[in-house]
Amino acid sequence: MARRIYNYYAGGNTAEGFYDLFPEVIQQLERVFILKGGPGTGKSTLMKKIGEKWGEKYDIEYVHCSADYGSIDGVIIPALKIGVIDGTDPHVVEPRYPGIVEEYINLGESWDSEKLRQHKEDVAQVKSQIKACYDEAYQLFAEALRIHDDWEKIYINNIDVEKAEELTNYLKETFFGTISLHKNGNTVHRFLGAATPDGPKDFIQNLTDDVPKRYFIKGRPGSGKSTMLKKLVSEAEQRGIDVEVYHCGFDPHSLDMLIFRELGIAIFDSTSPHEHFPSRKGDEIVDMYEEVITPGTDEKYKEQIQSFANQYKQTMQKATSKLKESNILRNKLESYYIESVDFSVVEQKQKEIEAAIEKWEQLV
Repeated sequence: MARRIYNYYAGGNTAEGFYDLFPEVIQQLERVFILKGGPGTGKSTLMKKIGEKWGEKYDIEYVHCSADYGSIDGVIIPALKIGVIDGTDPHVVEPRYPGIVEEYINLGESWDSEKLRQHKEDVAQVKSQIKACYDEAYQLFAEALRIHDDWEKIYINNIDVEKAEELTNYLKETFFGTISLHKNGNTVHRFLGAATPDGPKDFIQNLTDDVPKRYFIKGRPGSGKSTMLKKLVSEAEQRGIDVEVYHCGFDPHSLDMLIFRELGIAIFDSTSPHEHFPSRKGDEIVDMYEEVITPGTDEKYKEQIQSFANQYKQTMQKATSKLKESNILRNKLESYYIESVDFSVVEQKQKEIEAAIEKWEQLV
């Protein structure tokens, strides 16, 4: 019987460029296979096959690719503390203990270099075009963040700080009560979603599907959602409670979701672009606008708010179109490599990884 599959991102296209949380995601693993090799060498397919095989016995985590929705950048088997990850640009992973924890797997051995050299100029040109697309996308995301910051100021200037603190304290008491565990809490950092060539994607429903109690935070930009979540993280850490911290895929310094699996609780920002609504028993809404914002703020600043919302939407759409363009070019780049790859070599590499996992499985 298949076990649980959890999906999330470890890297994202943000207002600060590509933001990498891969080191956070793999820091507690005791064995990591780092795949090296160019585009089109079958890294994602290889990792999915490993996930399917061990998913019959263990919970599996798929680390998704923000550059190509549907592809993955890693597969992790938490019970074995083992993972296989894509270690190529932009998420280059530097080994902490090479040969002891991390091991490189060179899929470049599958290339016919003579065939590839015939496309040298084409590859160079396409790679340059891809970089230009990402540079433009990141500039647009940065511009969108500036607009978002100005939008937020309307609500920041209308927050009742005392009420915001009361709400945070109420949630601390509701979540944690008198709990204080005699251990160091384990905090992991990830992204619940990402800006992709197909637009914003998130895995909130997947990640919280087996969590009994879910809190949906509603509100406006600048209404204190992320600040409240950061205070809940700090409280959990002080009490020795494990917490999964999910960062915002647009502004990586903001938080979008926390999951306390030991307690059966999840709380997340449930506003656009990851808007969800209660759908089962145990779901509850936390409305930041109603709780902490001066009544009538929406009406008072209606025209400014609408202007910021329109500017933000248009800028984000332009950025997404650049990601879409990059994905088309990426597929073109992959085509040069695919025709030069001997996939029987890749399959042999997969078998070697599987044999190593099976051997490791006997030791843990």
